[in-house]
Amino acid sequence: MHVHDPGPGDDLSAHVILAAPFVVAIIVYVAAAVGQRGWPWHRTAAWVAGVIAAYAAFGGPLASASHQSFTAHMAAHLLVGMVAPLLLVLAAPVTLALRTMSVVPARRLSRVLRSPLARALVNPVVAALLNVGALWALYLTPLNALMRDVMLVHVLVMLHFLFAGCLYTVALVPIDPSPHKAGFAFRAAVLVLSLAAHGALAKLLYAHPPPGIAATDAHIGAQLMYYGGDAVDLVLIVLLCAEWYRTSGRRLPAGTVSRPTGVSAPTISRGTSS
Repeated sequence: MHVHDPGPGDDLSAHVILAAPFVVAIIVYVAAAVGQRGWPWHRTAAWVAGVIAAYAAFGGPLASASHQSFTAHMAAHLLVGMVAPLLLVLAAPVTLALRTMSVVPARRLSRVLRSPLARALVNPVVAALLNVGALWALYLTPLNALMRDVMLVHVLVMLHFLFAGCLYTVALVPIDPSPHKAGFAFRAAVLVLSLAAHGALAKLLYAHPPPGIAATDAHIGAQLMYYGGDAVDLVLIVLLCAEWYRTSGRRLPAGTVSRPTGVSAPTISRGTSS
């Protein structure tokens, strides 16, 4: 892989610039959460962890190593494209914003969420194409090498996967109020197909490493992509099924639960008094 060689001063300045928006994101969320009495602490923890996970792909040791090691690059991809979006969505930032804002800004945000553009972006198929489809485009085109050579391209690609990952997670398991939520069966089908496409790409990278990447490094990175992606997808499956149970399972009438064949209901005999 190609190695960047910035000067010490440039490197420090770049890290400060990259870290600034992430620090601001944590401060703004925590300040809003503290101002909301009873806001769940685990949502605040999810936000802080999600922001830190996202930053790790942009700055710090992992980001630096990702320009030299395909395995480190894949770890950064998993953090920014899968782990961070899941944690950020679980933090329910839109709900917190609506509770914190005054009436006029809250109505404006609600209009944005109900807009045709928002409807299109949180469509599960569109979100999956932006997320998983972009992965295929990254690793099967010269964009992969360009990302390793040019820092700006690296940052832009990582930003894309962060936002695409958030859209994908919101489309499948919306925690915040979503006026455009698709049906359970449709979301489940998209999740299964996306999982298969992600796994197929990992196998392809294992069998055919990208140009300039050693086979051993590619094998470890592809395995990390395969099994790490499955772990995050498993969490999405659990959340999706839990949502179905909350909204549909509890409404099932008692008669729909069939009794095993050959097992009769217990009877209580009324004794006679002597």
